Amino acid sequence: MAKELLKGNEAFAEAAIRAGCEGFYGYPITPSTEFLEYMAKRMPQLGRAFVQAESEVAAVNMVYGAACTGKRTMTASSSPGISLMMEGISYIAGTEVPAVIVNVIRGGPGLGNIAPSQGDYYQMVKGGGHGDYFPIVLAPASVQETVDCIILAFDLADKYRSIVHVIVDGNLGQMMEPAELPPMRELPKEPPEWAVTGAKGREPNFLSSIYIDPADEEVTNIRLVKRWMEIEKNEVRYNELMMEDAEFAVIGFGTAGRVASSAVRAAREEGIKVGLFRPISLAPFPKKEVEEISKRVQRILVVEMNSGMMLDDIVPLVEGRVPVEFYGRMGGMTPFPDEILDEIRRVSENKAPVNGNARAEWIARLEKIVEEGK
Repeated sequence: MAKELLKGNEAFAEAAIRAGCEGFYGYPITPSTEFLEYMAKRMPQLGRAFVQAESEVAAVNMVYGAACTGKRTMTASSSPGISLMMEGISYIAGTEVPAVIVNVIRGGPGLGNIAPSQGDYYQMVKGGGHGDYFPIVLAPASVQETVDCIILAFDLADKYRSIVHVIVDGNLGQMMEPAELPPMRELPKEPPEWAVTGAKGREPNFLSSIYIDPADEEVTNIRLVKRWMEIEKNEVRYNELMMEDAEFAVIGFGTAGRVASSAVRAAREEGIKVGLFRPISLAPFPKKEVEEISKRVQRILVVEMNSGMMLDDIVPLVEGRVPVEFYGRMGGMTPFPDEILDEIRRVSENKAPVNGNARAEWIARLEKIVEEGK
């Protein structure tokens, strides 16, 4: 199929439809609103369910109910809206039903702004809701990857009866790029055997996240952990650029990783042997790959659009083998390639302290950059 010029949020939505989404329930919030608007038009055209709920709390509980019927169902929101959904997300996880949730991240904390950010990393990757559960988290870096990841998200959700978060920042939701959409999938004729469908001719299914007896809850939690261990074994995804002979590595996800790729290419033209490692699955995180990188490079530079949240996952994996440096922008600020190139030069010239505190050293440098108006 030929590529089309598509806006990120709309590409997301159309890809979800073509992946077989039968129910969308949401509430408008910038910068994800185009997703809902697109679904409001397309889903009724196809005879599928669309509801603009009265709130994000209502929307996620509609997703919960629809997911229990075995239908492919989803919602999309942005940071404060996702926060409101967290109780329902935990209920979905506890009931072990599949659902896809898109978060187009904006600046925060609090109401913040509508500018692009990666400040929801902890919330998305570490669960966010209460209790022991493990969401799958995918972080595309282009409009084409958003299309690919939303289709993958539905497949993984069904395969593991799990929540799958697909996270982007406002940049990717709003930008337009050429991308190829997949053909429309046929909807399944029969629901999965576990679904709540009316129990015609069989014993009724019962789906719930309530386990009054702690022993029963523990059995459920054991099942969730074992399932997560299987996911960690089979579903790690990442992208590498010029890592074959790299003497040090830049690690970044989503837009930060994409911007870093431009800086890495520019640095290579200057003769600096640097490569880029970009995680696509933030959960499961590519732990073994990061460990191996730390054994063959001299330094690592982590780049994010937050205060160093992925940094906290990387440092323990490195185990002090090499210095880990950090560069981030916050509050809705997107780093420019030149900023990251300057950091690459600094690290390549061994100007970075070997045993320093990456976050403390970064914030001191960032204050100077902000004061200079860069």
